[in-house]
Amino acid sequence: MKTLTTTAELAAFCTEAATHDYVTVDTEFLRERTYYSKLCLIQLAMPGDDDSTAVLVDPLVDGISLEPLYDLFRDTSVVKVFHAARQDLEIFYVDAKVFPEPLFDTQVAAMVCGFGEQVGYETLVRRIAKKSLDKTSRFTDWSRRPLTAAQKSYALADVTHLREIYEFLARKLEETGRSRWVREELTVLTSPDTYVVRPEEAWRRVKTRTNSPKFLAIVRELAAFRETFAQERNIPRNRVFKDDALVELASNKPKTAEELGRSRLLLREARRGDISEGILAAVARGVNCPQEEMPKPDRSRDKLQVNPALADLLRVLLKAKTESAGVAAKLIAPASDLDAIAAGLRDVSALQGWRKEVFGADALRLCDGKIALAADGSDVRIVALD
Repeated sequence: MKTLTTTAELAAFCTEAATHDYVTVDTEFLRERTYYSKLCLIQLAMPGDDDSTAVLVDPLVDGISLEPLYDLFRDTSVVKVFHAARQDLEIFYVDAKVFPEPLFDTQVAAMVCGFGEQVGYETLVRRIAKKSLDKTSRFTDWSRRPLTAAQKSYALADVTHLREIYEFLARKLEETGRSRWVREELTVLTSPDTYVVRPEEAWRRVKTRTNSPKFLAIVRELAAFRETFAQERNIPRNRVFKDDALVELASNKPKTAEELGRSRLLLREARRGDISEGILAAVARGVNCPQEEMPKPDRSRDKLQVNPALADLLRVLLKAKTESAGVAAKLIAPASDLDAIAAGLRDVSALQGWRKEVFGADALRLCDGKIALAADGSDVRIVALD
């Protein structure tokens, strides 16, 4: 198990990797005590049947540069293979504003190939590679050095088995003509908007019991302050204050430090200093927000006239179509999309792109009365209507 600790060693590996069709990639990181993930280890493997073409890269060593890896990421002749890539890609985008191109995510590919919803790496190793994983090092502290042999072995397995999984899934996608489906799905993962958190939009993630614009104006200001504070100091947003405390503050609208001190849910550290001052300023901005600048929550679906019978038929159709195609149903359409279609909306993802091929086209025909559904034993059959 070779560990690369210098830029020259990493550059030599990446130069050799660039001569192959693909390279598998994984990372180990910590995020419990920081806003941004702390990259602790990178695992890389070129095609092969053993560990000899796989390496670990230690990004915590002083003086090492990851630029050779980023050059490999930019090399479009080499496919970069990940499993459940989102958090890995966020690390690289935050660090260097770079995305691996082209990208292949085995979790997405497995969902398209009928392995279920958000299938885990361990499941794919067992079902495709016919191997088992030792998960004893899964929740280890990857920032501590030296790494143990068990840690290194665990980390390396995340890219060595991935080679066989990738080759199997890529071959299956080619045989079924679904490679384009995966490429469409991965456009979200390679969009900067997926990883850029804008403080002024952070309020949309906070669950509240009311959609009153006045109340939401305070929520927006508090959420924006919390996000900015956490980003600037690289601490988890919940270390500033949690969502339940945020909602409580928006309800009580404290004006003074004394009133702020009466909060039941606010952490002790937030009752004084920079955080308390920021809270009071944010509440004041929210309270004094002009009406025309108050948040306007999206209520477009609140008053939808959903045809419940049609929604039920769409659920039956979705189940039949996805079982026939061997695709995870939730990858095609969540329940909210089915309700939206049944209410007459057409700007939903289930009716776009490859999803339209699998389900959307027949869903529209069902809504228009051009097809019906009939029971055929344990199956559901689509019947064309004149």
